[in-house]
Amino acid sequence: MSNTNPPETATPDQPPSTPRPEVPPHLRGRKRRDGKRGGCLPWVAGFGVLFALFLVWKLPSFKAQAELGSAYAARIGCSCRYVEGRSLESCQTDFEPGMEMVSISDDPATKTITGSVPLLASRSAHYAGASGCLINPAN
Repeated sequence: MSNTNPPETATPDQPPSTPRPEVPPHLRGRKRRDGKRGGCLPWVAGFGVLFALFLVWKLPSFKAQAELGSAYAARIGCSCRYVEGRSLESCQTDFEPGMEMVSISDDPATKTITGSVPLLASRSAHYAGASGCLINPAN
């Protein structure tokens, strides 16, 4: 059996490398990024600015929908509680799909139901006897 490997080394000898340049003290310990400027931080900041602009643009629409939803919940909750005589927990089953954020609370002393969307809107409706339930004017 004969050896098929060449007698010389498979990789040629590399010339001695040149000495590394002196790194200034304020740059020591930092990793060099050749060809990359800033990594992903500019992208995250850019998307953050775009998201903030979107919220500023859509906030009036969000507030209007929250106001409408809380007024609807107060009116339906008041009719359910004081006209039909049901419990407040069973009245929440009458809400339309998509109203999961709206909560209602009861004030039995004034026969008032308040519907609210956290941090956006709150409206109340009171029981007015033969007239049924009326939504209180917005503040």
